[in-house]
Amino acid sequence: MSVIGKGSLERALTQGDVREIVGNAVADLPLDGKDVLVLIPDHTRHAPIDLFFQLIGEALHARVRSLDYLVATGTHASMEMERVYAHVGITAEEHRERWPRVRFFNHEHKDVARLTTLGTLEPSEIRRLTNGLFEQPIPITINRKAVEYDHILIVSPVVPHEAMGFAGGNKYFFPGIAGLELVQTFHWLAAVITNPAINGVKDTLTRRVIDRAVEFLPTPRTCFAFAVDQRHELACLYAGEPKAAWSRAADYSARLHIAYLDRPYKRILGLTPPIYEEVWVAGKAMYKLEPVVADGGELVIHGGHVREISFVHGKDIARIGYHVRDYFTKQWDRFANEPKLILAHSTNVKGIGNFENGVEQPRVTVSLATSIPEETCGRINLGYRDISSIDIDRWKEDEDTLVVEEAGQVLYRLKNGHH
Repeated sequence: MSVIGKGSLERALTQGDVREIVGNAVADLPLDGKDVLVLIPDHTRHAPIDLFFQLIGEALHARVRSLDYLVATGTHASMEMERVYAHVGITAEEHRERWPRVRFFNHEHKDVARLTTLGTLEPSEIRRLTNGLFEQPIPITINRKAVEYDHILIVSPVVPHEAMGFAGGNKYFFPGIAGLELVQTFHWLAAVITNPAINGVKDTLTRRVIDRAVEFLPTPRTCFAFAVDQRHELACLYAGEPKAAWSRAADYSARLHIAYLDRPYKRILGLTPPIYEEVWVAGKAMYKLEPVVADGGELVIHGGHVREISFVHGKDIARIGYHVRDYFTKQWDRFANEPKLILAHSTNVKGIGNFENGVEQPRVTVSLATSIPEETCGRINLGYRDISSIDIDRWKEDEDTLVVEEAGQVLYRLKNGHH
């Protein structure tokens, strides 16, 4: 199937537009009496999942034998059933009465019994895919459900992303519903290349790795790839083969989700949206704003709703702390056996910097103005600001300060290139 869809930077798609694209995309797929699995993002992404649930249900519920939904949590925590219902816009009663062929599942990356191995990326291929940066065999593990259904549909928002260039598409398989081996590798690969060099770039080494890994998956798949505007309405929607549909949506995302500034700022206050409840995702404020913080400046990640470092990975992060890349690479004997996913998150939040003669010098200071106490911030090597002492309106009046609403959504760059 070729890619179908539409997009506009001037006008959001209507529900009728979306219904037509979804209907046309599945009309010719051989799904009658078949088992269909739908991959959806969790609640940490801005996406009208409720609309897609209704329209996919309208188009397929009467045709298929089963229509199951798997939340592609990646390495995030599972969603409780009440939260899943709110996410897809139905009640438990509606589920029973209207959608009896639908079941909901969470991906659990640590549950090895629910994973299967599709094959192995050999060292020579990893060397080729990463331009010689890495060279080791990587088993391709994925949620067993990926091979138990006749067809997979992906509901995929596309935004700039620190590890992948742009999120979405085949990222819903890796890390969306994958085991940790490949996920560890490409997150660390991205961190080695650095966030400013990856974020908002379409053709990245990490994207090449996951696109190659997905070729091992025999199940046919169709992707609904879209980008949302500032009001979280659909600016575009493309349906078809995942790589191709994602590519079209990424072109829109580049125009919607990347802002260019004339100058860097000494101080940036990133007001994070309420869907970021842990630094594990609120760190996106740094990923998206790092290029426009002046040398020696400060980025403040702000949000009283941020109450944990990470629901899943908190202990590992507490042990390792937040550090610049070279802190790890120049002491590799100390960190070689640590989870690469944690090292990647750590250095992406801390940002670019140097490590010479045992002294760490980050380019900028990253501080938390959250519900996380000062003592914890000190222990994990981040700055602290008392959230109650920050007068947002006063900060907005300061010409050396940039206050960003919904920080972590839009990628900011300098017009004349990044640091």
